[in-house]
Amino acid sequence: MMEHRVIPIDVLAGFFTVTVLLALAPGPDNIFVLTQSAVCGRMAGIAVTLGLCTGLIFHTTAVALGVSAIFQASELAFTVVKVLGVGYLLYLAWGAFRAKPEPVQQNSKVDHSSLIPLYRRGVIMNITNPKVAIFFLSFFPQFVDPSYGPVMPQFLQLGIVFMLSAILVFGSIAFAAGSIGDRLSRSVTAQKVMNRIASVVFVGMALKLAAATR
Repeated sequence: MMEHRVIPIDVLAGFFTVTVLLALAPGPDNIFVLTQSAVCGRMAGIAVTLGLCTGLIFHTTAVALGVSAIFQASELAFTVVKVLGVGYLLYLAWGAFRAKPEPVQQNSKVDHSSLIPLYRRGVIMNITNPKVAIFFLSFFPQFVDPSYGPVMPQFLQLGIVFMLSAILVFGSIAFAAGSIGDRLSRSVTAQKVMNRIASVVFVGMALKLAAATR
């Protein structure tokens, strides 16, 4: 008979600590949150963060079902998803480059409908990065043990903890960068500069993903 039906709290605490440190390390996701927050405001960063975490649900499920192994074993599957990700990042780069500065209205309410596309960006960017799937496939099993109970629920538990750490770190980045962006957005020149920087960041992320190997 198995001793546990859930992963022990000390194992989850260790996993949480590691994932927070990983989220803090400079990478595509937190840079994405930072640039979008600086360009569009803190609420935009929060929307992107929630989108990225929704993408993590996909990767967690894929690992639990063994789908991520396909990306590791199949060069074609890896390449197809990678090409989609590169194409989307270049599309975002072009959009940021062409973006026109918008006047900032004092005490204006947040247009929640404008946050939906930003949320969608986070989802698509995360799902179309095969490196995330392979990372999950290699990282999560280190904290899974059959003695704790069925393996699939353990993967789901780890996925939830991973998302909580991402929300904590990326949310903090969104608020910090958003505060700076709110001040800079009152200048047309600053808006142009931020949009150009965001465009360059997207191109850099696309190039990095294009050079990625399994």
